[in-house]
Amino acid sequence: MRSRLFYSQGRRSVLINRKIAAILFGVATSVLAVAVPAECADAPQWMHALVNVPLPAHDEKTDAVVLYSEENLNVLSTDKMKRVVRVAYKILRPGGREYGMVAVPFNSNSKITGLRGWCIPAQGKDYEIKDKEAVDVSLPKTEGSELISDVKVKLLRIPAPDPGNIVGYQYEVEEHPLVLQEIWDFQKQTPVRESHYSLQLPAGWEYKASWLNYPASNPTQAGSNQWQWVLNDLKEIREEDDMPPMSGLQGQMVISFFPPGGPATNGYSSWQEMGIWYRNLTNGRRDASAEIKQKVTALTASAPTTLDKIRILARFVQQDIRYVAIELGIGGWQPHPASDVFSFRYGDCKDKATLLSSMLHEIGVDSYYVAINTQRGSITPETPAYSGFNHVILAIKLPSGVTDPSLVSTMQHPKLGKILFFDPTNEVTPFGQIRGHLQANYGLLVTPDGGELVELSKQPASMNSIRRTAKLTLDPTGRLQGDVEEIRIGDRAWSQRWALRMVTKDIDRIKPIENLLAGSIPNFHITKASVINFQQTDQPFGFNYSFEAENYAKNAGTLLLVRPRVLGSMSKGLLETKEPRKFAVEFDGPVRDTDKFEITMPPGYEVDDLPPPVDADYSFASYHSKTEVTGNVIGYTRTFEVKELSVPVSKAEELKKFYRIIATDERNTVVLKPSK
Repeated sequence: MRSRLFYSQGRRSVLINRKIAAILFGVATSVLAVAVPAECADAPQWMHALVNVPLPAHDEKTDAVVLYSEENLNVLSTDKMKRVVRVAYKILRPGGREYGMVAVPFNSNSKITGLRGWCIPAQGKDYEIKDKEAVDVSLPKTEGSELISDVKVKLLRIPAPDPGNIVGYQYEVEEHPLVLQEIWDFQKQTPVRESHYSLQLPAGWEYKASWLNYPASNPTQAGSNQWQWVLNDLKEIREEDDMPPMSGLQGQMVISFFPPGGPATNGYSSWQEMGIWYRNLTNGRRDASAEIKQKVTALTASAPTTLDKIRILARFVQQDIRYVAIELGIGGWQPHPASDVFSFRYGDCKDKATLLSSMLHEIGVDSYYVAINTQRGSITPETPAYSGFNHVILAIKLPSGVTDPSLVSTMQHPKLGKILFFDPTNEVTPFGQIRGHLQANYGLLVTPDGGELVELSKQPASMNSIRRTAKLTLDPTGRLQGDVEEIRIGDRAWSQRWALRMVTKDIDRIKPIENLLAGSIPNFHITKASVINFQQTDQPFGFNYSFEAENYAKNAGTLLLVRPRVLGSMSKGLLETKEPRKFAVEFDGPVRDTDKFEITMPPGYEVDDLPPPVDADYSFASYHSKTEVTGNVIGYTRTFEVKELSVPVSKAEELKKFYRIIATDERNTVVLKPSK
């Protein structure tokens, strides 16, 4: 399993983040741009049949449409199958030129046996380009980790992918499947006119089809033990800010196939069976070597309680075992033996979970793998059992009677008792907590009885916050100066520690302060700054700093206008668009941020007018602010809290109103007048 990348043998594409995609296509463009020796040769008949077909519904922002897609899978045995894929696009706008780049993944379990591409120009002769002109590109390293992978991508650039032209390609692949399961991703980020999927099984085999985010469609019998599905006029999924993951929105068909007698060793039809499959993959991997046993004894010898021992071992695997993503065949799922991970001192998420589980066993503590997708919403209770996970963490069975309040990422399991979810890959999240993207998320708990889909707990919003306090002084010229303390806990601390992990110079570690001030105050100068608890991950992270800002208060005749919200912005403009919102708005996790600013007024001034208090309380979030005067001090306090992690489209207008209320409050000013 991968923390940062997931490749599923048998799927048509590598699922990679945008940064990796940009690197891949940047490399391909530079390599293929030198010369594209395309031939003037007729495109196949299946493409020419598309020249005059009506386009699927689209708007003026659509860069390209899929005119036709076809995937034919021929399962030959439990360990061999062949796939043929055809796709054709009509390019509508210059931004659609990217669809002229074909990317076909392969690894040690698959072989690309044919790849060709064509272009039918609006005017002129057809172009053809063959697989001998393709280039093989290895997946690049991901930021913050090393990558060991046998996954490569064969890239082919089709000539003249210009507006008005049709581009298409066909490829064939021979595969040795790791799992007897397929996912037909028929809904795209472009409209689709017509999409076909056919399945050929050996005699006596059966299949099970489950549909995600789309009404089920019945197949037609296309031959002996062969079936075909056809879908037409599929709407595109256009990206929106803070939307749910694509895998939780797009229409898909998950299809599992079974030889006579039931699931093969590389197959499953339920979460329970998938858990058994994964348990079998991990059998013996957690066995402790003599070196592991010695290390456990040395680390825990002076620990007074079992919980203390668990903490020590968890921190060892977090801090002393380097994260390295390992993507080699079945190694994408199967962990390395704990003894190897310990000896080499590196491993990926499932390797680190395996080593920690092995070490915990030596102190008499049971633990269980949890496969999970780091994009909340990819897996739900309605999702059929399929390989939609990209990460592995651990569920640790806590000793009976443990009531430590710092252990919040827990659940009471009906058979296992109280278990604690812990991510040994995450180096900077304290033991007892999990990051926001894992909270209220569903994972596959793998126990001796098999697999079980469970929901991880949502932590209190108060455990993920920025608490900012400032004591400031304003002089008659409008100059503001003073001291600020910023305390971060939860993901707020994690994100800053992670962002600064490679920074070695103290002056560079205060860049976040400079960015915050630059976004809040036009003219400022930092006079001193320091970082709090950068290495102590079990303690709140923070900044202490002092600054000066010229002309912060604005003159209006004899009056001074002072914005009491000095630093930071809690409003967002993501819904300020012309088009209506189509998808829910997703928050990273529960949040409770607070600001408390005290501004001492200049001598000879008093308050003439104060902004009104704000109390905006919705089901999904709340915002409260108040501006008061005590003596010669203006006090501004506010609290922003995220209560629900997903805001449905039906509440989009409420969320827009909520952010507008915050934006108005952030612009409000206190009016000062000369004292009588």
